[in-house]
Amino acid sequence: MAEHNYKFDITMTCGGCSGAVERVLKKLDGVKSYDVSLDTQSANIVAAETLDYATVLEKIKKTGKKVNKGEADGVVMAV
Repeated sequence: MAEHNYKFDITMTCGGCSGAVERVLKKLDGVKSYDVSLDTQSANIVAAETLDYATVLEKIKKTGKKVNKGEADGVVMAV
């Protein structure tokens, strides 16, 4: 089964911000692994083939954090 690599640049100002992003990713079905970094203001997600970019983007946006840029499998996507 193939998988997707998603990368998001997210404005996060504190550990609570990155924690909020981590919590939504942890609950999301289809997320195999993730790395949320406050230092680089980014989230890298490895997702199952069945989990699409738009769903992950929507979940991150629901935290109230600003998503500045997104990539799906190396291709820049709309945010």
